[in-house]
Amino acid sequence: MDSKTVCRRWAERSGEYSPEYYAYHGQDELSETVRRLLEQFGDRDASVLEVGCSSGRHLAHLYEHGFDDLAGIDVNGDAFDVMEETYPDLAAAGTFYHEAIENVVGDFEDDRFDVVYSVETLQHLHPDLEWVFEDLSRIAGDLLVTIETEGDDERPEADVTYVTDGVPLYYRDWGRVFTEVGCDEVDVRRGKRGTVRTFRPGE
Repeated sequence: MDSKTVCRRWAERSGEYSPEYYAYHGQDELSETVRRLLEQFGDRDASVLEVGCSSGRHLAHLYEHGFDDLAGIDVNGDAFDVMEETYPDLAAAGTFYHEAIENVVGDFEDDRFDVVYSVETLQHLHPDLEWVFEDLSRIAGDLLVTIETEGDDERPEADVTYVTDGVPLYYRDWGRVFTEVGCDEVDVRRGKRGTVRTFRPGE
């Protein structure tokens, strides 16, 4: 499956793992994890970008806890309609980009955001688009957080598996990915739903 097909699958997604699905399930333990990391390593004045924000459940959790300089990127246009219905205060306060990640991150200036994070998003990025990882490091001024599947002991021999409707999930060592583009890893936590890694971008 090429990168355009993967992108189209997410742009047109409905049902499981769609914006409506995430809005229905709401904020969860990963929302809490993001907030606690940002409180531990940053502050509430930080400008924050979520890559793959969907309908905004994690950003909404931050907003409810005093973070108000928030932005998100998502390729699925339904995400922002659902956000307006489910989290209207967030939708009004934040800045959002209806675009594929690779089509927008290159336009941001260096250190544009204090914090950049992703939750179960970068694991679906096609190998042809791995240059995006360096851009994410470049635009994150203080902190970069990834909550992504790595596989650990259950990782298959293949570097990719397929989830619902044949959407690929690519297994990567996210510590290696971001240290190789100049980040310093400052915290690692392994959970039931992926590995949580916190980085300080390089100078």
